[in-house]
Formats: sequence, structure tokens, C-alpha cells
Amino acid sequence: MKTIFITGLSFFMSLLSYLNPKSAQTAETTIPLCHVPSKSLAGNDMSAMAADPAFQRLHVAPLPFTYAGAGEMVKFSTSDGQSASGFLLKAKQPSNKWLLVYQEWWGLNDNIKQQAETFYNDLKDVNVLAVDMYDGKVATEPAEAGKLMQGASKDRLANIQKGAIAFAGPKAEFASVGWCFGGMLSLQSALMEGQKAKGCVMYYGRPEQDVEKLKALNTDVLGIFGSQDKGITPETVKTFEENMQKAGKKVTVKMYDAGHGFANPSNPVYNKEASADAYKLALAYLKEKLSA
Repeated sequence: MKTIFITGLSFFMSLLSYLNPKSAQTAETTIPLCHVPSKSLAGNDMSAMAADPAFQRLHVAPLPFTYAGAGEMVKFSTSDGQSASGFLLKAKQPSNKWLLVYQEWWGLNDNIKQQAETFYNDLKDVNVLAVDMYDGKVATEPAEAGKLMQGASKDRLANIQKGAIAFAGPKAEFASVGWCFGGMLSLQSALMEGQKAKGCVMYYGRPEQDVEKLKALNTDVLGIFGSQDKGITPETVKTFEENMQKAGKKVTVKMYDAGHGFANPSNPVYNKEASADAYKLALAYLKEKLSA
């Protein structure tokens, strides 16, 4: 049994070093989360991590929550010949301003729908679309989320995002926001939006590490992170800041004394004070970007 444990630990350390060489020195406190942007999410190291029970236990199952607000599910075409869906809150007055909302690794659950409505009510006259990145599937337990993560491919995720952008129309201007897995997707969305990108908020998501790709950003980025996060560590955030500087882009980072997932009210590690302050910051940023 001891031999098996040591072998497994050695494999995990090697994997960690491969994904993030800088973090290998502090592997006992640094565990990469579901935010690897540069590879396919299926059939690779990311898939193996998502299947690992130890990795899954890092994500505490959300508390039961039922959304009973406004909005409707809509469908849109994707370039791979399929269709995708999202939760839409349409602006009361005709508007070309759009906020794309990206889910955590659980899927488009009721918590994300509530978050979308909260932004919708506070932003005013902005279309809000929470994009379903798992094609209708939602997890309530870490093991389920791991399976969904394993089944998500980079190509399919990109096609869904591009489909959502096209759904908004040729005159649309975008800002995006996401948490955890969705934080990564929010930044990727801004890259896909090109000149239509006006703002990007990422909550504790793994940043894009390719400086050349970051050079294509048409917007600055607001990054919200936790100093106690053992996946997206302060070191990772610092590297992101350095890479954005190299790319000639602006990123504003707000670091809270909190752990991963602190802004999710259905998360047992929810930090009410940090979450409220982060939302106030994000809302002010998005209002500025979407009012121009």
C-alpha cells in the first residue's frame, strides 16, 4: 500500500511540474485546478486530473439551491454542425451591449442563472447570456463534475463560445465574466470577440499563458483572486500580470484573503464580505465598459 501511495504521489508531482513548472517547488500547497487553456480538455492530463478523486475533493459540492427568477433558455447554432444553448435575459430596450456569463465546472446551474440575473438587474439595458458549456449537463457532486470535465473538448468549448458570440449579432459589443473554469473561459471569450471585446472579468480562473495570444486582446482585464487559493495561486497571478505587461495589455488584479470559490453563495466556503466587495468592483467595471 505504501509503495502504491508513493508511486501515485510521484506521478502527481510529475504532472504538476509539467502543467506549471514554477509550482513544482511548492507542490504540497499548490494544486492546479480545472483551468488549463492551452490543450484539449479531453484525453490528456486535464482529463486525468478531472477523474482523480483527490482532485475532485478540492471542489466542495455546492449547497442545494433553486433559481426561480426571470430569463429563458435559448438555442443557437455552432460551426461544428451542432447547436448549443444559453440562459438569456434580454434587455428591456433594444441594445447591442452583451454580457456573456461563464459557469463554474459544475455546469450552467441555478446559481449561475441567479448570478446572471443579478448582473442583468444592476447593469440595466444590457443583454445577459449565461452560456451552457456542457450541452445541458449539470453536476451536483465533484465526481460528476469530473466526468463532465473529461467529456468537454477544447474544440467543442470554442465552438459553443463562437456560437454565442454570433448569436448576439454582427453589431454586438461584449463584456464577459466567469468563475473558476468560467474565469478561464471569460478570458478566452475576450480573445475570440476580437474588436468587439469591451471588458473581461475573471474570477479565480487559470489565465492564458501565451503572451502572443494575449497581444490580441482588445480590452483590459479585471482579475479577482484569492490569496488562499491553492490552485490559482498568487504566484500564478503574478505571472499573469507579467505576461500581460509583456503583451502590452492592462490587467487590474484584486486579491482577497479567501480561498477558491469564495464568491459562490452556494459554496460552503463562501466568503460573504469578499464576495460583496468583489461584485461591487466587477459591477463598476462592467458598467463603465458597457456604457461607452
